[in-house]
Amino acid sequence: MSLLLALALAAAGPIVTTDDGPVRGEAIAGGGAVFRGIRYGAPPTGALRWRPPVRPRPWTQPVAAVADHAACPQSDYGTWNRAAARSGAEDCLFVDVRTPLLSRVARLPVMVWIHGGGNRGGAAGGTVESRITEHRIVLVSIQYRLGALGFLSHPALSAEAGGHSGNYALLDQQLALRWVQRNIARFGGDPRRVTIAGESAGAQDVALQQLSPLAHGLFHAAIQESGTAGFGVPPRSLAQNEAVGALFAQAAGLARDPTAAQLRALPVERILAAQEAVVVPGLDDNSFIWLQAVVDGRVLTDTPARLLARGRPNPVPLIIGTNARELPLHGDLSAARAIATGAFGDTAGVALAYYGLGPGQVPRSDPRLGDAPLQLATDLTFRCPTNVVAKAVATRGGSVWRYTYDYTPPDGAAVTHGSELRSVFASPNTGLEAAAPPLQTYWINFVRTRNPNSAGVAYWPRSRPTRSIEIAFASAGTLTRDAFRLPCSWRHAP
Repeated sequence: MSLLLALALAAAGPIVTTDDGPVRGEAIAGGGAVFRGIRYGAPPTGALRWRPPVRPRPWTQPVAAVADHAACPQSDYGTWNRAAARSGAEDCLFVDVRTPLLSRVARLPVMVWIHGGGNRGGAAGGTVESRITEHRIVLVSIQYRLGALGFLSHPALSAEAGGHSGNYALLDQQLALRWVQRNIARFGGDPRRVTIAGESAGAQDVALQQLSPLAHGLFHAAIQESGTAGFGVPPRSLAQNEAVGALFAQAAGLARDPTAAQLRALPVERILAAQEAVVVPGLDDNSFIWLQAVVDGRVLTDTPARLLARGRPNPVPLIIGTNARELPLHGDLSAARAIATGAFGDTAGVALAYYGLGPGQVPRSDPRLGDAPLQLATDLTFRCPTNVVAKAVATRGGSVWRYTYDYTPPDGAAVTHGSELRSVFASPNTGLEAAAPPLQTYWINFVRTRNPNSAGVAYWPRSRPTRSIEIAFASAGTLTRDAFRLPCSWRHAP
């Protein structure tokens, strides 16, 4: 590289030389920088589709990492992921980094964000625009394969890989975390203080990384917002996921028992169409196809419930919680009755009466928790699984802090799935966030010290094996209370 070119690139933006090659970012105030779209994995295309990710070919000339990059391929599910769907491309294994101080000697704590979206949508782009880094933490956002491209198992794929297939998205995340371990010190971060965090499907993936032996040593604390390893849905075995893969191949128009080469020859458009057409027997909500944990014997060696009971392979300090209202997943009252009857088994009568769904009853609504179907969906999919995880971690002697987010901002927006993200990532003390609960402060404390507490905020006690204690971030203020809710004693799921 000529001296003139080097000077021009330096003037255009700061350059960091990663162990794969140099990247050019955008300078920000105070000596920091933001990098959008640093390649951490080779394009998972052609022969690399449905294989574990590999590092990219090294490069020598600085690559610009200053603009939005492609999301991973996904269908359009509405406004929340439309932009990502339109920008989707298989060459999508990127990390974004924002640092308040671009210095090799800074050694700042690191927060790695895993985006949500049902493991079938969403993208990393935009997260690093948050100014949370002004509190002297480095923020990393990672992208991973989605839907069938990220989670498909098939007998042909298993046969060529020694009896394993699927969970490629989790392997992507692990490769990205290895990139962080190797490179984050070049961006001012401390590889010994890495917290992984995520919301919804991102929280599930955070949970699964705590249970995967392949992720050992890649992180040191974890935050799960509105998501657990199973979402209360039974996991699939490899054989069951291979059966889903066979249904997928059929929906894609392939002949019976296709080869791995025939699967890899499918156009991306046909893959997206086929994954939408697959119906998994026994799954109440088809949007959960890629949220069922898959015990593949490699990334996950056993069910989440058994791994939690024995102790997480990666037993790091944990923040875990839900919102007062999450998602209305199960439809109308008749659907809610059917779901409750199936979910609670021999205690279904008690549960139906609790929600006011029994014969002749008036469905039970709550001004804070919503109508009966919404309460049921939040309990089954979010609150009760969170109870199980918090108790299991505390019982094994782990440090776990439980929360509920129940804050209504001045604009009157109702609490729902993802509402807490604004309090975590927005600049506090401005606009609608001026009266918001101090989630960002607790999260920053946790990233720094693996404990959310500090001077200036209410004390947040750990959850205990014998009592599930939580902190409630409510409109009336921050308070500590018992997190127990009756339906969670009638059904237990991780």
